Amino acid sequence: MVEPVAGLHHHISLSLGQLLQDGEIIIVVDDDAAIREPLKSYFEEHHLAVAESDNGADLMWLLANRKVALVLLDINLPDTDGVSLLPQIVDLHPDVAVVMLTGVADLSVALDCMRKGATDYISKPVQLAEIFHVAKKALEKRRLILENRKYQAELEEAHFRIQLLHQLSIKMNTVYLSTVELDEILRAILVGITAEEGLGFNRAFLAIYEDGGRVLKGRMAIGPGCREEAGKIWSEMKERDMNFLQIVQNLRGQCDRDDTTVNRIVRELNIPAAAEGNILITASRLRHSIAVSPANGCVPVVLERKRSIGGAAWMHHEGESPPSPPVALEVPHDLIQLLGEDSFVVVPLYSPGQAFGVIIADNYVTRRPILDSHISSLELFASQASLAIEQSHMYLDMQKKIAELQSLYEELDKNKDQLVAAERYSAIGQMAAQLVHTIRNPITSIGGVSRILAKKTTDEGWLKYLNVIIRETARLESTLEELFDFVTEAKLQKEQVFVCSLAKKTLLLLQNTMVKQGVSWRLDCPEPEPILSADPRQLRQVLLQLFKNGIEAMPEGGTLEVGVRPDGAWVEIVVHDTGIGLAESQLAKAKDPFFTTKTYGTGMGLTLVEQAVAAHGGEFSLKTREGEGMEARVRLPAG
Repeated sequence: MVEPVAGLHHHISLSLGQLLQDGEIIIVVDDDAAIREPLKSYFEEHHLAVAESDNGADLMWLLANRKVALVLLDINLPDTDGVSLLPQIVDLHPDVAVVMLTGVADLSVALDCMRKGATDYISKPVQLAEIFHVAKKALEKRRLILENRKYQAELEEAHFRIQLLHQLSIKMNTVYLSTVELDEILRAILVGITAEEGLGFNRAFLAIYEDGGRVLKGRMAIGPGCREEAGKIWSEMKERDMNFLQIVQNLRGQCDRDDTTVNRIVRELNIPAAAEGNILITASRLRHSIAVSPANGCVPVVLERKRSIGGAAWMHHEGESPPSPPVALEVPHDLIQLLGEDSFVVVPLYSPGQAFGVIIADNYVTRRPILDSHISSLELFASQASLAIEQSHMYLDMQKKIAELQSLYEELDKNKDQLVAAERYSAIGQMAAQLVHTIRNPITSIGGVSRILAKKTTDEGWLKYLNVIIRETARLESTLEELFDFVTEAKLQKEQVFVCSLAKKTLLLLQNTMVKQGVSWRLDCPEPEPILSADPRQLRQVLLQLFKNGIEAMPEGGTLEVGVRPDGAWVEIVVHDTGIGLAESQLAKAKDPFFTTKTYGTGMGLTLVEQAVAAHGGEFSLKTREGEGMEARVRLPAG
């Protein structure tokens, strides 16, 4: 028999109620209605749901069909022994607390019940207050066990995530990430997102910007088929002591075969970066996560808010309060159709200076709601993916720079002989021009006078000597003509020439000279690179002569600035040095043959520059910048 005690009702029922979850009940099992009914009434007075049973069979049915938190179980039942029934309850329903009731105070029976899994033991008769006290303690113990189990699961999940992220960090810190290695890491991250021990999402899609950032394209996906395989990872890692990345590598072929649907979906993800209304582009551009869920059967919308609430899609700003009023952005219907799912989360991938893409995750199979905690964990994995992509980009850029340097080195090595030949050619040209200019007129005069004298004399002796003079002067004139033809510009052999590339290669040919003189250079070139229809050999000689003149004008060091810019139907090449320049009186003669100064070229070189530019239908001019050196400007028709 149980007896009520006044004065404890409110406190006990409130505390006890807090220990029950929604829908849970307490079952009173006793064959004596005089015990069951007062207990049931007492519990119900305090707003606790109670079911009663007088036999073991009904109890097992209730346990199988109701959410049971606590069983008050009499040891002596008409159809079974409560002590024998206890192990079945513990095995089949381990989350249920069991308090044994007996009319006999026997210590050995009590110990036997406790060994078999009972939470506590009460001897009848007992007061209701004592039963409540025992029930409360039993439920508190049950809550601690459940919470401990939950925390243990969370610790294992956290350990899995930490272990995964640790292995990914080691991978990224020990190797340069090529495209293949990047794919391996990204696949491992998607497996971590979908693995049950990881984040537990059913599907994960990865899309990355390609084509120079103009298109967001699907890269890879993990779906239900691979998720089942990924679920074995945790146990395999324990049993076989395998590295996570090794297991993911083994999963690659299996995932491609089993996840044909998600692979088809990810291949169809192809969104222009200019599509401002698309939530994938929006999440990437604003660098905020977006959760999408159906709004009462309507097309979802994106609102500026912390997370999905009331069937809409919201921006996820960690630690921020929602703005008022929220701004709605429509979710494209074709994206929902493609995914076959109207509840998902979009997390951006980015570095401080660049957006890389997005990760899309959903619970297509289980329909589990996506909470803030899920989004925060997903963002952690997304940040690791962003680091991997950034490192891969840096590695590819480094490889590109190495290839460019190698190409320039090969070009420099190949053209060094051409530079020597150009120097020799320039010296021979100057000498030949001087010979032609200095010797030609006297030789012509000697030959002419000799021919006149030969016509006026009949003396064989004198005629013999005059004919020798005539013959030898003719040979000299022929030699001078050939020399003149040698220094005369050849016929133009035009082709498409990339001006900036040619200028850069020519500057590199003079790199050693500039280093010795303390001269630095800067090339300013627009995008796209201008193209000329020109003779590349003659244009290289023009640039070489202008660069050399600029360098020679800076014996104490300075800066050589080269600018290439389109100007309507023309392309301008401007070469500016920071030397001492020329006086206005000298500037007018700078392009005359044989004009030279100690600081600015030979004069003959600028004459050749002017001739080559004129042959291309262009213009060449010089200008002195007061206190800032010389500026040479070449204008050529655009090709």
